[in-house]
Amino acid sequence: MENKFLHEVAITAIIVKDGKYLITRRSSNKKRFPGMWTVPGGKLETDDYINLPKDATDYWYNVLEKVLRREVKEEVGLEITNITYVTSLATVHGDGNPSLVISCLADYQSGEVALQHDETDDFKWVTLEEAKSYQLIDGIYDELVMTENQLKGVKTEWQRS
Repeated sequence: MENKFLHEVAITAIIVKDGKYLITRRSSNKKRFPGMWTVPGGKLETDDYINLPKDATDYWYNVLEKVLRREVKEEVGLEITNITYVTSLATVHGDGNPSLVISCLADYQSGEVALQHDETDDFKWVTLEEAKSYQLIDGIYDELVMTENQLKGVKTEWQRS
């Protein structure tokens, strides 16, 4: 890697509604993890903030929250609220691109699920127990366990469940 500071940044939402979590199946045409189940989210682009007025002298604030709201709206048609941090993960993809993902918990606010079919082709609202029967991207189930704990007031760091 030439620039050790350059990462693709993505943010995901574990959306909670009536005690269930929204999972989505990635379209089979996706380069990464086709046909596997995950949670909605997407990548941060400089266009997400660069043309907006700065919130402070030198900075834009709430950038990740804005990106997550936009991505969730585009990908699954829902409005979310109460975004909180769950965990972070990093990888270097097969194409050599390093990626940092920030995983968040968010409450369902409004809307009906409407899939962006080039991104996802199916969805389910599942309990933690039901999530076990889906082919989730490795690590997602453990994030759901963390989220379940967080909803009970117990904060943990990621570990294999």
